[in-house]
Amino acid sequence: MSHQAAEPGTSATPAPVAGARITLGMLCFVYVLNFLDRQLISILAKPIQDGLQISDGELGLLTGFYFALFYCFIAIPIGWLADRTNRVKVLSAACAIWSGATAACGMAGNYGQLVAARMLVGVGEAGGVPPSYAIISDSFPRERRTTAMAIFNLGPALGSALGVAFGASLAAAFNWRVPFYAIGAIGVGTALAVYLIVREPERGGTDVLPAPTTAETGPEGFLTAIAQFFRNPLLLMASLASSAGNFITYGLLNFTVLFLMREKGMTLEDVAIWYALVVGVGMSAGIYASGRIVDHFARRSRAAYATVPAVSLIAALPFFIGFIWAPGWEVALAFLTVPMFLNSFFLSATVTFVQGEVAPERRVISGALLLLVMNFIGLGLGPTYVGMASDFFRPAYGAHALQAAYYALTPMYLIGAALFLILARLIRRDERGSLGQ
Repeated sequence: MSHQAAEPGTSATPAPVAGARITLGMLCFVYVLNFLDRQLISILAKPIQDGLQISDGELGLLTGFYFALFYCFIAIPIGWLADRTNRVKVLSAACAIWSGATAACGMAGNYGQLVAARMLVGVGEAGGVPPSYAIISDSFPRERRTTAMAIFNLGPALGSALGVAFGASLAAAFNWRVPFYAIGAIGVGTALAVYLIVREPERGGTDVLPAPTTAETGPEGFLTAIAQFFRNPLLLMASLASSAGNFITYGLLNFTVLFLMREKGMTLEDVAIWYALVVGVGMSAGIYASGRIVDHFARRSRAAYATVPAVSLIAALPFFIGFIWAPGWEVALAFLTVPMFLNSFFLSATVTFVQGEVAPERRVISGALLLLVMNFIGLGLGPTYVGMASDFFRPAYGAHALQAAYYALTPMYLIGAALFLILARLIRRDERGSLGQ
């Protein structure tokens, strides 16, 4: 068994470290920018397609596979380095790199240049989330960690909403390049603020742990850390299950604005107001609610980290189908609110589960490995699948090819729910084995 917090009543529960809330707020804002930069091309897909003459398949590769190729694999050595150095400095440098690359996206004159700038965004963002996971885990005790992670994971919701509102408004008023310049400049300033304000917490300082062994505290090889992660069936299944959730999330989000504009009749001005509200309110409420719900049920059994996401995916499916079917954008957005609320329940649950299953000195590399699997499959293949499916269906469905591609995404909800139920079964088996020792 990996390190676990002591059961309530057996030892005092550590309090959050000094300044933990300020740290959490700063990290959440960095994640807002992280996701905003990541989603900006998807938000501005229609004017970018018109300006650079790119297809749905090329757009899917640009927002999916090309980005994920660098984002996922470079996160591993960066995570290994951050576990052995100052995680705050790694985060600050990463934020500066991806923000500069975001500004470079606005300078692209053709598809190849946009791909190159997009890959550099992925290089920078690889050093954003894993160090943040570990900093939060070492700033809050386990009993409050899922709620803290849920607040941090408001970043994608707020980033998407602000990106839609801010990016679409600037693009409508000027052109699609201006939002990249503005948001890139804000990110560079934020990188400096992180370096000056956020303090590096003590590794494992908020855990109630048994005495660590020499093997756990001594220097650990890079390949050994990777092997230990993938040999653990709980961590492997958590990674695969969350990959299915991310496949849905990115497959949907990376084409939603294009779908609403092309097939439901929305304008950029409509998108900046109404879609931004659906994303901001629906996704934010869902992520925060998931943290509170999982924290409540996980006190009884760690299986809640898997059963809650499974139920949320099953409940979201009929509303996602309604969103695809809806005859107009007003009805479509009403249906979309429910999947926006439920689709991300898996995120905070999975991250908190993985962070709690590993020793403090392996938290960044473990978070990076989780993101490797979760994002290479979900972020790398989800948008690529939807974009290529749209191109495939175009001869038969014409202007409704993207609608057909979204219908082809629906089975992933059932696959994701099944994988989370398998994870829940493995967790219960692990708990029974621990009680028998």
